[in-house]
Amino acid sequence: METFDSKKTSLYEILKSIHEGKIQLPDFQRGWVWDDNRIKGILASVAKSFPIGAVMLLENGNESIRFKTKAIEGAPDVNGKKPEMLILDGQQRLTSLYQAIISNKVVKTRNAKGYEIKRWYYIDMQKALDPDTDLEEAIFSINENKIITENIGRDVVLDLTTREKEFENMMYPVSLIDEYDTWFPSFFEFWEYDKEKIKFWNEFHRRIILGFNNYSLPVIEMTKDNPKEAVCQVFEKVNTGGVSLSVFELLTASFASEEFDLKEDWNHIKSKFKSFKVLDKTSEIDFIQAITLFSTYRRKIDLEQVGQKDNFPAVSAKRKEMLNLELSDYKKYRNQIVDGFIKASKILVENHIFHSRDVPYTTQLVPMAAILSQLGKDIDNVGNKTKLMRWFWCGVFGELYGSANETRYALDIVQVVDWILKNGPEPKTIYDANFVPSRLHTLRTRNSAAYKGIYAILMDDNTRDWLSGTKIDISTYFSESIDIHHIFPVAWCEKKENAISRDEYDSIINKTPLSGRTNRIVSGDAPSKYLDRIKKNVGVSDDEFIEILKSHVVNPEFMYKDDFKGFFNDRKERILQKIEKAMGKPIMREQAISEEGEYKNDEELIDETVDFSQLMLLDEENQLTSSDITQDD
Repeated sequence: METFDSKKTSLYEILKSIHEGKIQLPDFQRGWVWDDNRIKGILASVAKSFPIGAVMLLENGNESIRFKTKAIEGAPDVNGKKPEMLILDGQQRLTSLYQAIISNKVVKTRNAKGYEIKRWYYIDMQKALDPDTDLEEAIFSINENKIITENIGRDVVLDLTTREKEFENMMYPVSLIDEYDTWFPSFFEFWEYDKEKIKFWNEFHRRIILGFNNYSLPVIEMTKDNPKEAVCQVFEKVNTGGVSLSVFELLTASFASEEFDLKEDWNHIKSKFKSFKVLDKTSEIDFIQAITLFSTYRRKIDLEQVGQKDNFPAVSAKRKEMLNLELSDYKKYRNQIVDGFIKASKILVENHIFHSRDVPYTTQLVPMAAILSQLGKDIDNVGNKTKLMRWFWCGVFGELYGSANETRYALDIVQVVDWILKNGPEPKTIYDANFVPSRLHTLRTRNSAAYKGIYAILMDDNTRDWLSGTKIDISTYFSESIDIHHIFPVAWCEKKENAISRDEYDSIINKTPLSGRTNRIVSGDAPSKYLDRIKKNVGVSDDEFIEILKSHVVNPEFMYKDDFKGFFNDRKERILQKIEKAMGKPIMREQAISEEGEYKNDEELIDETVDFSQLMLLDEENQLTSSDITQDD
């Protein structure tokens, strides 16, 4: 089956169809944005019969692609008229040509600095026929008053306010190229039928007017049998307007045909998310993807409950399913997914992720919100929440949500829900997760999900700021400007006598969450020096100060001795144990692998036996619940 046709079509035929409403824009198309110089450029290209690129149109009439439509800017109101074709690619070019040639109105555009201006377009007839002048120089624009002055308006340089003045200055209006037969008789009369002027006109008509009138451009017509994803593909891969359109914008147009404003609804949802800092970077695409994932999952569950096992649909959040999302499903599951994202935000705050910049993977919030929508009140069970966070941390430390996530999303919602509610097998995300200890040496910035994950778990043992002595929670995180800072300062590490490599001192192993005030006191001194200064300011006993330091997953003894190597190796192991606790599975130590590749117990590396089943039992009395979190997170 042919899904498109390619042919050459007269420019004027296309512009006429636009004027009559036979060709319109899908409502998802962005506004016309071409500036004055680009309009002059395309007019010159047409005048010289140069190619301006193909136009792509979509045949209207596919019931599965019901887009709300609109006339291009400057064209008459379509008044509900259904178009025959929709412009998919070529809006900027066709709008520019339509407004300059067909509309007979002043063109509202912008200058090179982006300021809005109004312009009429003309062809300098003498320059156009001058063999030593580029035709592009003959195309010019003039303000809406059609008068150019200088000397603060005192001297008129060019006046085209009347037809006679156009004749006198030999300036032809582009807006009359399609109506030249109404212009040239008066031109002859003005010049009293001068033979040279008639000869001049005939040459201008042959070379310029007919150049416009005979201009054809390639048109690719997609048939109405094309599915939505093919239309989306055009915008992602073919659209030459400079900005590809998203699934959200396509759905906006589709829902608009059913009188539902998706953009307005998303703005309302964003206002609900505004109180939750974790959701600052949650996009409209994330939201649509979560609804699509949840709706396809619910469809599967509903069919399963009525015993239609042979008709199970695929659970998916891929582009095709997103584009095929029905408005009825959007409305049905919208509120549940809103609550799912908000629950996800609160749970991450409980786990010391207080801001969107610290969310390891914003993409992981998509399946998390869908899973929470299905779990409902069952997530309030501490055991269920523990399982959910184990799945979350495995995704983070396994670094599994960096790209091509849609297949994993579909597995997550099915497997995680079954695991939590039906005690099913562990999800594939947990099985796939693996953390290599040497990865700690390469984690240096928030660009890494694992870096942000470690930053969060470093705060899960009642971590207290060294200077204030207060627990780092959602309140102090913002009020004390908590951020991640070096323990052994960079200046100290780079001193010649210390010569610590950047690979070591700048890794997550040498960093911890501290307030900005504390970090200023740390300065660039050795730990043994700055710790004494801090202790004097904090005003606590030696033992209590040691406990404050230990809450940062460090052995203070190494810090007081300024022993970076001892500190580094010790803290690396401590962090690995915290990652093991979060993931609920052991991490193979590189140093503890024999030549035969067998794992060895190394008491020097692991100073205490870790019972992973016990690590999974979180202390209930230390757990925050969602109700403990205010909407100021």
